[in-house]
Amino acid sequence: MKYGYIRVSTKEQNVDRQLSAILKEDVEANNIFIDKSSGKDFNRKQYRKLIRKLKEGDELYIKSIDRLGRNYDEIIKEWNYITKGKSVEIIVLDFPLLDTRAKVSGITGRFLSDIVLQILSYVAQIERENIHQRQMEGIREAKKKGIKFGRNEIEIPEKFDNIAKRWIRKELSLRAGAAILKISHTTFNKWLSVKGYNRQET
Repeated sequence: MKYGYIRVSTKEQNVDRQLSAILKEDVEANNIFIDKSSGKDFNRKQYRKLIRKLKEGDELYIKSIDRLGRNYDEIIKEWNYITKGKSVEIIVLDFPLLDTRAKVSGITGRFLSDIVLQILSYVAQIERENIHQRQMEGIREAKKKGIKFGRNEIEIPEKFDNIAKRWIRKELSLRAGAAILKISHTTFNKWLSVKGYNRQET
């Protein structure tokens, strides 16, 4: 039996391109499963339904590998489960080397696909590390130029001391003092601590 799987990230994205490519492989429309969700993991309703239907000898058609998922480590685990655990063939239409049916110079498609996936996973990992390194280098250079990251600290206003003293005298609650200063009560509490104000409970 032939099956197809389509994934788009949002409800607004069009599935026509993937659908057209899979239908050309003589996959019946009612055997095509479509998810409109993120590719961060495999907890997708239609995908899980598809996996339950797959049986030994079936063929699963996907337009491109990123339609299966985004994380290559997770893709490899799922790929192995489908091809080895369920003995189902996978055909990635945009990437002929990812076709577990094919043979190239005597090398079986499953073996070749496993190698290609491992290489793609390695390349993706290196790219993630390079992106992280570039980000860290960019942050270091920005800091050298005096660029600050994160939220700007709110300056303590001049009238804070007067409000703090009223709080010490129990004329104001923590929230009332914060409201006068137009800040959160947690910020007011933080400023009290920084300034060394401490109301003794009686």
